[in-house]
Amino acid sequence: MVNTEEMLSVVMPAYNEGNHIYDNLKEVSEVLSGFMKNYEIVAVNDGSLDNTKLEMLRCKQEDSHIRVVSYKDNRGKGHAIKCGVLKARGKYIAFLDSDLDLPAEQIEKYMEPLVSGQADVVIGSKMHKDSQLEYPKIRKIISFGYYCMLRLLFQLKVKDTQTGLKVFDAEALKSVIRLVKTQGFAYDIEILVALNSRKYRITEMPVKLIFRRGQGMGRIKIKDIVKVFRDTLAIFYRANIEKYYQGV
Repeated sequence: MVNTEEMLSVVMPAYNEGNHIYDNLKEVSEVLSGFMKNYEIVAVNDGSLDNTKLEMLRCKQEDSHIRVVSYKDNRGKGHAIKCGVLKARGKYIAFLDSDLDLPAEQIEKYMEPLVSGQADVVIGSKMHKDSQLEYPKIRKIISFGYYCMLRLLFQLKVKDTQTGLKVFDAEALKSVIRLVKTQGFAYDIEILVALNSRKYRITEMPVKLIFRRGQGMGRIKIKDIVKVFRDTLAIFYRANIEKYYQGV
């Protein structure tokens, strides 16, 4: 049990996850109940074309910890995360991918540095020496190439910005979330760059990842990779030329 009476909000964005989202929300709620006295799950339907919204609402009827945010058009994972954060009520806010490639049990350990005041942000890192990965080789190569690009552009003292499991002090996260312009997959780096610009403390921890979408790229397409690189360059411009993220 995590030693806090404060609420944890877990934001779970979903797009066309109708076959799994009901069971996955149930599973996450059961896991959280084992170590959190006070929690909520903010399930965000990112304009799904299937029955994702209906399955979220069905789960909400059975579990009072579930809250549903939904909108009609697909806007991208970054937009879904932002909407979920703005609705979250917790002292702490976690991001968790709705496919549960990253088991929710890990959140308990990630909470410890936040509750003890040792960090403002805890992020999962696939490059941590203690991480356990079942992950396609092509995605490992792309992740490493992107890491090299980020090191060159931003000099962040973290090795992996893109893993979908992160836990934040809500005050820190909400101080920058309205600045985030990226709607796609590069939202992670924009949030972390903004937090780093304001001197918040970011800690990496090992992660367990079990890739459930075969051995290829999963849902990520070449056009998504191109967009991530383009968005990353835009973030670099805002951070280093405009000084957009720096607090006043």
